[in-house]
Amino acid sequence: MSSCKAIWQGDKAFCEKLAMGLEEILFPPADAVSLQKSDPIEEDADSPWQLEAYFAQLPEEDALRAVFAAIDQTYQPAKTELLPDIDWVAHSLEGLGIVEAGRFLLYGIHDADKIPQDQNKIPIRIDANLAFGTGHHPTTSGCLKALDKISKSDPNYRPQNILDLGTGSAVLAIAAVKLWNSPVIATDLDPDSVDIAAHNAVQNKVKGIEFICADGFAHKRIDSAAPFDFVFANILAGPLIELAPPMARHCQKDARVILAGLLTRQEQDVIAAYKTAGFTLVDRLDQETWPILTFQR
Repeated sequence: MSSCKAIWQGDKAFCEKLAMGLEEILFPPADAVSLQKSDPIEEDADSPWQLEAYFAQLPEEDALRAVFAAIDQTYQPAKTELLPDIDWVAHSLEGLGIVEAGRFLLYGIHDADKIPQDQNKIPIRIDANLAFGTGHHPTTSGCLKALDKISKSDPNYRPQNILDLGTGSAVLAIAAVKLWNSPVIATDLDPDSVDIAAHNAVQNKVKGIEFICADGFAHKRIDSAAPFDFVFANILAGPLIELAPPMARHCQKDARVILAGLLTRQEQDVIAAYKTAGFTLVDRLDQETWPILTFQR
């Protein structure tokens, strides 16, 4: 149960970077984050944004300084508040609304009655939880847009052996099964995330996803299932670069790989690592701060 809240203000790019850092770099991570305009009435694009992060216990200042350093931002102390005893993880996500990414619609239970009845849309329900990847972060929604673009550009394309590396809440694995009805292996190094991801798959009534707890490719099940013909890896630039050689070893010829979690300033290093490993950059989704890269082996 979250008992305190940390608040930062800045432009949207700063708040998005910090949100990613608090969820993926900080350990233990924030229970939940919420990003919104400081003044919801003010529509000026230059008006400040506010990031609220929820914790059971506030992180040490040194840990927060390390997060700011990792995302290349000047350290900014947070304003803090103690919270009453309610479920702030769920509360923080209730107002985020529906995310539309290509044909995919991501929503929580609180928005279930607002989902349009459109046969061309693919709904995915992800409720408030402690796993990264509700779809509200631009890396997750960007991967869904890239996935949708691939399927629309070649309607006959249907991979048969998919890997979701660092699955978080399983949004991408669920999307792939709903789109192609193909088997997926979904991994995460956090056992709690694996449990939540498996629950989300059941909640979305999808079958064919095998969930395992693994750090990168270090698992015998991944080795036995390889080579893969489609891979998602929505993690961080450092691990993405380190994983380039084993990615090549675990992918078959012509396999497609969608990479996300990197910042624009890290893009060229990631591209160089994958070119060296034998991949060709075939598409780039240009998003502010968070590019999405699609490679082919």
